[in-house]
Amino acid sequence: MIEILSRTDVRRARDTGALVAHILQTLRGSTTVGTNLLDIDRQAQRMIAEAGAQSCYVDYEPSFGRGPFGHYICTSVNDAVLHGLPHDYTLADGDLLSLDLAVSLGGVVADSAISFVVGDTRPAESVALIEATERALQAGIAAARPGARVGDLSYAIGSVLAGAGYTVNTEFGGHGVGSTMHQDPHVSNTGRPGRGYTLRPGLLLALEPWIMADTATLVTDADGWTLRSATGCRTAHSEHTIAITDGGAEILTLPRS
Repeated sequence: MIEILSRTDVRRARDTGALVAHILQTLRGSTTVGTNLLDIDRQAQRMIAEAGAQSCYVDYEPSFGRGPFGHYICTSVNDAVLHGLPHDYTLADGDLLSLDLAVSLGGVVADSAISFVVGDTRPAESVALIEATERALQAGIAAARPGARVGDLSYAIGSVLAGAGYTVNTEFGGHGVGSTMHQDPHVSNTGRPGRGYTLRPGLLLALEPWIMADTATLVTDADGWTLRSATGCRTAHSEHTIAITDGGAEILTLPRS
């Protein structure tokens, strides 16, 4: 299903996006060496409830997971890149942590992810991975406008990632959002321009470039959810929800000042 939102629903989506951004930035600010992943999950749960929002994850049970997910945020550490199931792990200096959060507020969903290094040690490889996904995300957003094709966004994202020397996995990528978390169209992190669905005002997309340092192959953890690099290399993931407007793309999950 591809859902085109009304102007009223786009306004609601701005509030949802602001909440997602606020929760992620709050969690980033409170995450230090010694923080446990389960504490991050509990803090996310509290903030979602206090805002009167609903988690998109806790009851989520897709075909690719051993569901339901049972937690409120994805916490992926080092070689884990997607769907990281929170568990009893204490973060160490230099760990690369990705937080991925989707909530529904007022009947509209927003989805965003950030990656950052915990503590004072900043391994060059980790920094490069994070920066590449952030540049790719901005390239995809810049390509998003009415009349553009999904393939234009995929090409923009993939060009940045390939230019940085990374291979791209196409099993998981961006997607439409709206009244539910995962909708069509699928937005691959690499592709050919001029192909695919034509973007229209009112369409919400979650763009999410993610990479692994030296492989494009994923393996599923024993928990049935967490996806890791097949070689044990480090990974990174960046994501924003955008709204297609008459003037281009509006980023809904930017933190408000």
